[in-house]
Amino acid sequence: MPDLFEIMETNRAMRRLKPDPVPDELIEKILRAGICAPNGGNTQKWRFLVVRDPAVKKAVQVWYKKAFDEVIGPRYLTSQPPPGVTKEKYLRQHAAVEYLTDHFHEAPVWIVACLEDGPTPNRMAGASIYPAVQNMVLAARALGLGTTLTTRHMLFEKEADAALGLPAGVHSYAILPVGYPMGKFGPVGRAPLSEVVYRDRWGEPYRAA
Repeated sequence: MPDLFEIMETNRAMRRLKPDPVPDELIEKILRAGICAPNGGNTQKWRFLVVRDPAVKKAVQVWYKKAFDEVIGPRYLTSQPPPGVTKEKYLRQHAAVEYLTDHFHEAPVWIVACLEDGPTPNRMAGASIYPAVQNMVLAARALGLGTTLTTRHMLFEKEADAALGLPAGVHSYAILPVGYPMGKFGPVGRAPLSEVVYRDRWGEPYRAA
């Protein structure tokens, strides 16, 4: 198994997944990693819905694709590549995003990360669920499983949460489609620290001591 830093540095978003079944014991390992994460006041308001039912996945995929057609797809076509990514790689990323859109419901397993956060969740709520999501993404990578952190369904959150059968006061914050990857893990494309880190004051270049 690779070490933690190698896992983080090679944890590409895996949007093309094989249909091969994923054993329950591996999903349980991923979930156990999730609940090790920090969360506000250790209240553990997180809830995780493991979805294998094709009917549920297809019902959510309708809204996932609608979000791509109306928002995400046009944005990709008109946006410049992000820092650390070439135009060629960005186009490949767009193709992978489109593939996931069409095959989202075919991922063997979904882990839907939710919070019991009441009727009016606030800006801080994500601090109690996204650390768990990141733990699960890293755990999947360590186990040789592919996934990607996707929140696109939240553009139609009421409809998607209804399709997931979530009760009142519970909201989904991310869906992790999990499966064995078709491609290979490799270096992530990111901007250098010099472009994103400051020292003491905003805009002051950061230089390691």
